[in-house]
Amino acid sequence: MIDINESVMQVLLAFIVAGPLLGAVTALLPAPPGLRGKSPEQAVLRHGVTVTGVILIAAVVLALGFDHDHPSKMQATTDISWIPALDVRIHLGIDGISLPLLVLTALLTFLCALYSYFKMPAGPTPKAFVALLLVLESGTLATFAVLDLLLFFLAFEMVLIPMYFLIARWGGEQRTQAAWKFILFTLLGSVVMLLGLLLIGIKAGTFDMVALATDNGRSLTTSVQVIAVLAIGIGLAVKTPMWPLHSWLPDAHTAAPTVGSVLLAGVMLKMGTYGFVRILLPITPDGFRTFAPYLAAFAVVGIIYGSLACLALAKRGAKGDLKRLIAYSSVGHMGFVLLGIASTTPTGVNGALFANIAHGLITGLLFFLVGALKDRTGTTDLDTLAEETGAALYGKAPRLGGLLAFAAVASLGLPGLAGFWGEMLALFGAFQPADDLSRPAFLTFMAIGAFGTLLTAAYMLIVVRRVCMGAVRQEAPQLADVRTYELAAWAPLVALTVVAGLWPKVLLGLTDPAVQQLLSGGTR
Repeated sequence: MIDINESVMQVLLAFIVAGPLLGAVTALLPAPPGLRGKSPEQAVLRHGVTVTGVILIAAVVLALGFDHDHPSKMQATTDISWIPALDVRIHLGIDGISLPLLVLTALLTFLCALYSYFKMPAGPTPKAFVALLLVLESGTLATFAVLDLLLFFLAFEMVLIPMYFLIARWGGEQRTQAAWKFILFTLLGSVVMLLGLLLIGIKAGTFDMVALATDNGRSLTTSVQVIAVLAIGIGLAVKTPMWPLHSWLPDAHTAAPTVGSVLLAGVMLKMGTYGFVRILLPITPDGFRTFAPYLAAFAVVGIIYGSLACLALAKRGAKGDLKRLIAYSSVGHMGFVLLGIASTTPTGVNGALFANIAHGLITGLLFFLVGALKDRTGTTDLDTLAEETGAALYGKAPRLGGLLAFAAVASLGLPGLAGFWGEMLALFGAFQPADDLSRPAFLTFMAIGAFGTLLTAAYMLIVVRRVCMGAVRQEAPQLADVRTYELAAWAPLVALTVVAGLWPKVLLGLTDPAVQQLLSGGTR
């Protein structure tokens, strides 16, 4: 790690949040003739790679300058009064909980920009595409960096419009309906969430998340906390997405372009679970404990429901779409995250945060691979991939088939890869929940969740068998293997999945002290 002055850290964090917005504005301006390359379209795509690359470098430098000996301490903080009458502040900062999500967002956005430079999705002008991608990145980064409830809400909502247009304008079949479903679900949830945030701020006299977390709910009555958790929880549950508020997700993923699916699964779903940990656990602890058993129940239903939906889609003759299958798998995986949070124990919450990062890496890789399959075969239908095109990937494109198998076994939680630790720790958290929660109920939830891991293994192995294995038919069309730009976009996700699986302390060493302090009475 490197020693960086705190003021430099402040500037870095502010630049990471605001830089993509500036890049979005300049993406819409005419490029100077000397920078156009072969065409203005190529120039703006190169601009997107450059801006996201600079933001990633800044995020890595921020991570290297982070004081890893005190990850529970808010660092690189900026605190400026914005609306004095409401005590709303431009308050930024990072700790061991938010730093991994910040770096993950910067990495995935850069990889999406790099992939799009070589494989731009069909649609309108690249200028709008790059600008929307950068606005989406700025809103997501801000969500993980702001420490004011109203700023959190603004950042939370900022990502909706760019994602709506990415689906509606650059998506595939039925993109308009999927985009409308996405925006309606998330906006309705956000309206309810805003009411809960305003209730906390008005009753406590401040919207500052650090002050509220330190207060640990002492300035809020139990009834106020219960109402706030219900309102805010609905909005966060839609974005997570939690069963039964998940129905927008499969349609959005199926219609979205490849990079839209990567960012939706890899980053945007994490905003909901991050809100549970950053806002509800420390600020409304009594209200959260009231709903914790119900949250755990919905979580395990989501685990089983998502797995059974994937099994149904994976069956021969089911007309299952591979993108839709991975979308339903996300419902199950995020169920483990919610189960860990519901346990309100350090073990469970650490498992939830680890599973968040693992899901972002693995599912991001899966959507990249499925996008590559669609580019080569023109379809993501499992029956067509397995039979009509003769896409036995091990024989026709061995590197592509090997990567798909790797991502599948990582997703099912193979020990030694990142997917294992988060789910295991979440189940351990349910095995021994907080003292004021019913252990028999959580033992039941743990058993159901453990059964869900078996179902996950079943459908993922079926997908690998159907798509990757089998006899190679000579009359089937040839498939190109992994291209150089694809390898550049996918290799970091593969490497990090292995590193996090073999060395979980990389993440747990950051999150555990911050979680311990969060659960014991707030953040300093």
